[in-house]
Amino acid sequence: MGTVEIIALIVAGLFVGFINTLAGGGSIISLSLLMFLGLPAGVANGTNRIAIMIQNVIATSSFKQQKVLDLKKTLWLGIPAVVGSVIGALIAVDLTDRVLEIAMGIILLLMLVFILSNPKKWLQGNIELEKMKVNFKHIIVFFFIGVYGGFIQVGVGYLLLAALILTAGQSLIKANASKVMIILMYLPFSLIIFLLDDQVNWEYGLIMTIGNVIGAFVASRLAVKKGVNFIRYIIIAVILITAGHLFGFIDMQSIFGSLLK
Repeated sequence: MGTVEIIALIVAGLFVGFINTLAGGGSIISLSLLMFLGLPAGVANGTNRIAIMIQNVIATSSFKQQKVLDLKKTLWLGIPAVVGSVIGALIAVDLTDRVLEIAMGIILLLMLVFILSNPKKWLQGNIELEKMKVNFKHIIVFFFIGVYGGFIQVGVGYLLLAALILTAGQSLIKANASKVMIILMYLPFSLIIFLLDDQVNWEYGLIMTIGNVIGAFVASRLAVKKGVNFIRYIIIAVILITAGHLFGFIDMQSIFGSLLK
């Protein structure tokens, strides 16, 4: 691996860590770069989880320090997500690269429609829902989000934000804190499955982690300092980039190719 590739992985990781901590969907950058560098889609999917897991250690710690993380409730919501992630990862490792790539596109497109359907609900919490104890509905919702996260990871942050706001009543800032903790809870389990199936490149994953950690730390501080409007603009920007990628207006791998020449 050359110097250019190392720099590209670190810079991409920085953007991914920042975007994932504030919103979600940043993995479209890391997956595109990893596949451009020659990793099959399945290996890129597994490798990407190394940096995201460590990134979320930093983000969770920072949110907890700033007292915006509901530790107890998040823990209970995260348990069904952990179970689901194991199932999702088992499904993912058995799919061909082409099927996995198609699934990425379809799921992201559906997710984009869902997010844009009623953006106002993302800004404020619901005190009644927030005080409600974890119930069967929560278990089902977070289990299936865990399945998705174990399966592909790209954009799972959007799904978790939606669930935490619409079913758990959290504000956007609190939901961001809970989101990174839930992802941190299930990632080690799904990563083990990819490791056992030999679908992880440690060299690429650990180098990208350097950038992810920096991006996550900066984003977790800005999320609390700047508030919901700042987060909303980040989400909109990422959605537009993701949509451009999905519809073929933006070819992330070609962009990386041009930058790395």
